[in-house]
Amino acid sequence: MVLTGSNLTVEALAAAARGGVALRLCPDGLDRMRQSRALVEHAIAERIPVYGVTTGLGARSGEALDAETLAGFSLQTVRGRAHAVGERMPAEEVRAVLVARANSLLTGHSGARPELARHLVHVLNAGLVPVAGSIGSIGGGDLVLNASIALTLIGEGRMVGSDGQEGPAAEVLRAAGLAPLELAPRDGLALANHTGFAAGAGALALAGALAGFEAAQAAAGLTLEGFRANLTPLDPSALAVKPLPGQARAAAGLTRWLEGSALWQPGMARRLQDPLSLRNLPQIHGGAAAALAQAREVVEIELNGASDNPVALVESGQMISCGAYHTTELGLALEAVSRAWQHLAMAQVARIARMMEPDLTGLPLFLARPDSGSNGFAPVLKVVEDLAAEIARAATPLSVWPSINARGIEDCLTSAPAAVRGLSQVNRLACRLTAIEMMVAAQAVELRGTDGTLGPPMAALLPRIRAVAPPLASDRPLGDEIEALAAALSEGQFATGP
Repeated sequence: MVLTGSNLTVEALAAAARGGVALRLCPDGLDRMRQSRALVEHAIAERIPVYGVTTGLGARSGEALDAETLAGFSLQTVRGRAHAVGERMPAEEVRAVLVARANSLLTGHSGARPELARHLVHVLNAGLVPVAGSIGSIGGGDLVLNASIALTLIGEGRMVGSDGQEGPAAEVLRAAGLAPLELAPRDGLALANHTGFAAGAGALALAGALAGFEAAQAAAGLTLEGFRANLTPLDPSALAVKPLPGQARAAAGLTRWLEGSALWQPGMARRLQDPLSLRNLPQIHGGAAAALAQAREVVEIELNGASDNPVALVESGQMISCGAYHTTELGLALEAVSRAWQHLAMAQVARIARMMEPDLTGLPLFLARPDSGSNGFAPVLKVVEDLAAEIARAATPLSVWPSINARGIEDCLTSAPAAVRGLSQVNRLACRLTAIEMMVAAQAVELRGTDGTLGPPMAALLPRIRAVAPPLASDRPLGDEIEALAAALSEGQFATGP
């Protein structure tokens, strides 16, 4: 994969973050870095006031740095901000941060040396993973989280090698044939003050949500089959009377999953008006589709944009202060996905419950096999509602308040990293809920005896579910099967659609 600074997608970042992808740097991007670096060197030589280059940081930005201080300021910048706490950042999130930063450096607006981007890619290609905590950013440049990762790149802190063994960063680097990175002026701030965590980990969370959405579409389609639902709400002519783009995308996706189904034939639906959780699938899933589309646009701009302060503008020969590191739009876009997913999840809860009611479905109570003495899926409803409660908690919008940082100079925040963590948690919970809907819907289709009338996409989906979760013929523990199917969903095995 070639990083260019301009065309990194959510899916490409996720693939690189999960490992096994060799990365290269676009020569044009390295040239842009060299050109912007010349502006830094000019500012140093001429003692031009440039934030974080020839001046202090934060509340000390009005202080000029003398020659002695300037020599070690990059190292001091990293060491003085590497304070992340909490559970260690998962390996794929750390890799996502490194990929995002390597790519954004290539835009040529950081003023950092090309050696920084090269070092990031060398670490990634060697399979090394910096060890860093996951808590410490309020969305204004991810300063503490980034610095905690950067500390390992200069040979301090701890790293995990390609063999999975953890050790002192300098030793792990040298074992991989790499020397710790030596910092020049501006380099420390370039490694610390950027949106690499919010952008990289946010893209990773969004990739999970995109995969989860396709799986939820598949599960909903199978529920429509098991219920013998009326498919007229998917009719493009009905949707066209209110042409919302999200509902059109959701309906088109459901239609692809139901391609070739007998339900499309006149008279096959059992009811004229189904419960809203089935009838309004295009609208409910449309909300998630719209939020995902907006989040993709914002995240990919963040991945391929500069998030530095100051920014180097080669065309005008300037280095100017700006707010590119502030992630308000990104945080809001990811929160919107979590909120939209809450609507989607509550509809899943409703559909799962409806499928167990004989008066609505004409199927056995709780989808238990007749004469089995089993309560079927009834006890699983408690799991369903607990998952829904946890999704609601993870999707709760973040409060906003004035920041107390830098003696009033840094008095606003975005909490975008918390939005990233919230969406990641929603993804993990949602996969379990979708797994349960798939298992319930598969049971309904088989009890009704209509598995032979499925179209090709659903006919292919059913055995994939059954390979993990066999039919429920008598009572047995289902927790491991739910987890196994959820793991398959989270790995994107149902992400490509029909």
